[in-house]
Amino acid sequence: MKIALAADHAGFAFKEQLAAELRRLGHEPVDFGTKSTESVDYPDFAIPAARSVASGEAQRGVLCCTNGIGMGMVANRIPGVRGALVYSARTAAMTRQHHDSNVLCLGAGEFPAETLLEWVRIWLDTPFEGGRHERRIGKIKALEPK
Repeated sequence: MKIALAADHAGFAFKEQLAAELRRLGHEPVDFGTKSTESVDYPDFAIPAARSVASGEAQRGVLCCTNGIGMGMVANRIPGVRGALVYSARTAAMTRQHHDSNVLCLGAGEFPAETLLEWVRIWLDTPFEGGRHERRIGKIKALEPK
């Protein structure tokens, strides 16, 4: 699966670890930057990564900054993206099961890298349940511009 990756300077080191883990798991990470720990503006990287998910170029995306909040705000401004900020293994699973999230937003400064990697693996492996949740996702999609 193609997975878009983006991070700001605070998420850079984790993004690099994540890319290696994704390759190990057989996925194809697509790196939208940043390329160092030099201070940058997170929207410059989140926007193209989220757009690649919305367009179908990538099947999913993972965005990382200090706390994940800024990346989540940007991701959810892109029509077709359902970005989720998670804070536990349970929320990583639930955002796939019930919300069919396609972009995961993580706080690289809030949790240890191994914990974040565990949540990514859970998120990637958890299917969308559909059913009553499909109706709810439809209501979200109805808010997007035509």
